[in-house]
Amino acid sequence: MTRPRPDPDPTLPAAAVTPPVAEAEAQPATQPAAGVTPPAAQPGAQPTPQSAAGVTGQPAAPSPAPSPPVPQPDRHERARQAQAQALLEDYTELIDDLIAATGEARITDIAAHLGVTHPTATKTVARLRREGLAQSRPYRGVFLTDSGRDMAARARARHRMVVDVLLALGVPSDAAETDAEGIEHHVSDSTLAAFGRFLDGRG
Repeated sequence: MTRPRPDPDPTLPAAAVTPPVAEAEAQPATQPAAGVTPPAAQPGAQPTPQSAAGVTGQPAAPSPAPSPPVPQPDRHERARQAQAQALLEDYTELIDDLIAATGEARITDIAAHLGVTHPTATKTVARLRREGLAQSRPYRGVFLTDSGRDMAARARARHRMVVDVLLALGVPSDAAETDAEGIEHHVSDSTLAAFGRFLDGRG
């Protein structure tokens, strides 16, 4: 004979019942293992943009070829002429200064002031004579012709102009004197005129 179960006591709390876990939350999303290729994206999915170069598989655009240099024979010829003229101007200016200071310009003194050897100075003075810029007198050194004195005066004035411009721009005096030696022989007449206007405008 089976005894009937007694009714639960309503005064006692009911046992807590845990609700079943939803299937959607049962398993967390997992990352693919290293070395495993992820499955292809679903149709209609937007691809992730790639910013690194070459990732898209498109070949890089070739760099444009450099343009060939434009021939400028006239400019280079003027530079060569200016270099050749610079040597003559340096010698005539120095000879003129030595004559003004001591009454003569000897080859030994010319070589010492320019820092060249005696044969080099002798060779350049011979060129001055061929150009009609200087004359040599036995035991009396080198003297300038009228053309040589004119060249020396122009070189000295151009040097002074370049130095004054550099000083006006704030270049220290020692640097201005040194730099003017390399600039003065390559300055055109139009540039010298512009330098003059610049200095005149400073008052």
